[in-house]
Amino acid sequence: MRVLIQRVKKASVTIEGKIFSEINQGLLIFLGIEAEDNQEDISWLAGKIARLRIFSDQNDAMNLSIQDIKGDCLVVSQFTLHANTKKGNRPSFINAAKPEIAIKHYENFILQLEKEIDKKVCTGSFGAMMDIALVNDGPVTIWIDSKKRE
Repeated sequence: MRVLIQRVKKASVTIEGKIFSEINQGLLIFLGIEAEDNQEDISWLAGKIARLRIFSDQNDAMNLSIQDIKGDCLVVSQFTLHANTKKGNRPSFINAAKPEIAIKHYENFILQLEKEIDKKVCTGSFGAMMDIALVNDGPVTIWIDSKKRE
């Protein structure tokens, strides 16, 4: 399971010209799911994100988590995070989970993140063509892979 996290001042998902969901200060989380991902990956990753200290404290040091600031989260399914570009110029997405597996993990991840931050999580629409708008705060962009817990 991979995420690309962006600390944002605001972010939104638009589908077919209408705003589907939007947040203010918080995290925009692009979530990529592999076939072998499981509940352990979901729990570890949601916990890691909830406690990740990437928001500024009173001394302007990145020392606060999304929990600390009571910020918003927006989770968007992003199978292209598992693009394999090793061979040729056209990415392969063979490592991305099939939709019937991915949607269950996506939904479970959202539920787990809501438990971790004790707040409703906004989402995109799984499998939909979406326009994502954001104002990156910093910029701060972090990539985490549950299979590479460094």
